[in-house]
Amino acid sequence: MDKKKVVLAYSGGLDTSFCCIYLTRDLGYEVHSVIVNTGGFSDEELKGVEERAYQMGVTSHHVVDETENFYNTCVRFLIYGNVLKNNTYPLSVSAERVSQATAIANYAKEIGAEYVAHGSTGAGNDQVRFDMIFNILVPDVQIITPIRDLKLSREAEIEYLKKHGVEMNFEKAKYSINKGIWGTSVGGKETLTSNLGLPEEAWPTQVTETGTRDITLTFEKGELVAIDDDKYDHPAKAIQALQAIAQPYGVGRDIHVGDTIIGIKGRVGFEAAAPMVIIKAHHTLEKHVLTKWQLLWKDQLSMFYGNWLHEGQFHDPIMRNIEAFLTDTQKQVSGKVFVQLNPYRFQVVGIESDHDLMSNKFGSYGEMNNAWSGEDVKGFSKIFGNQVMIYHKVNGTNE
Repeated sequence: MDKKKVVLAYSGGLDTSFCCIYLTRDLGYEVHSVIVNTGGFSDEELKGVEERAYQMGVTSHHVVDETENFYNTCVRFLIYGNVLKNNTYPLSVSAERVSQATAIANYAKEIGAEYVAHGSTGAGNDQVRFDMIFNILVPDVQIITPIRDLKLSREAEIEYLKKHGVEMNFEKAKYSINKGIWGTSVGGKETLTSNLGLPEEAWPTQVTETGTRDITLTFEKGELVAIDDDKYDHPAKAIQALQAIAQPYGVGRDIHVGDTIIGIKGRVGFEAAAPMVIIKAHHTLEKHVLTKWQLLWKDQLSMFYGNWLHEGQFHDPIMRNIEAFLTDTQKQVSGKVFVQLNPYRFQVVGIESDHDLMSNKFGSYGEMNNAWSGEDVKGFSKIFGNQVMIYHKVNGTNE
């Protein structure tokens, strides 16, 4: 009798390692593992993941490189919109789940799998994101979620894997780590509380840089294209290069507290040096080159875009409408941004741009102007406040 074929979303971590053993040994399925690289894995790491997958008993292992596609279809709009969930989190992992789920669904169709599996728990957002995309793209394929269905703790998973002779760094496995081009999330026992921070050893990248480093970021129409004198043929490569420079300074570390799709509060640590530096640098450049109303409406639409993407609703057509608006706003967002890196902090020093609206040709803020007279301002001020003056007169509120 032929074994039932299941495609497993695999990362090599604790949860997906459990799924691998459980699906092959306990359920007797033919497991085809797939890792979707969204920019967080080196070739060496991918090779290690593949070796572990075969050690776990998979029938086949497949790597899908979605890095540039993930940037093209998603990350660039997060930069255009300066998207920070709850003014904190650059959607480091949540943004890439749609890309990953889509790639896994397509592979399941390609090999004719009857099942698709993922290692999400029953308490977070990923279960909804993965389930929703699979239901949209492969509605006839059944979804298996062992961790969620068995209601397992990380300690129970570790005990199970030890019992089945699996060797891995279980001390490290106490933390759930997800890496991608737009940052790395870190979850563990501390993030299950409201008061504890992550210990230094929990962060995937240790702080090794001391002193100060000045760097110049060059943007063209809202996209990062160069760092100092180094130009890159794709913005994804520029992001990865900036990550290598900035991450050892320990910048971009934080803990995000937010509302999950399923209605509970959640807490997760993240390190996102490049995303945080890029967003702050890009926003500073925009403040110089865009009008106040462009900035205001960008803020409104970007907040919605980030929230809706966070909840997995990437395929809603309203997202394409907002992306068109965001793209249009970037026509003049070109120039250089000067950034200073220090251990655990960074500062955006200033910008240079041919589109800078803070041009001294038209006056200097707080000093003098060249475009109007004092009498012009007197008349403007009277007219600008006229309706509010009438309101207070009519209602007697200014007496």
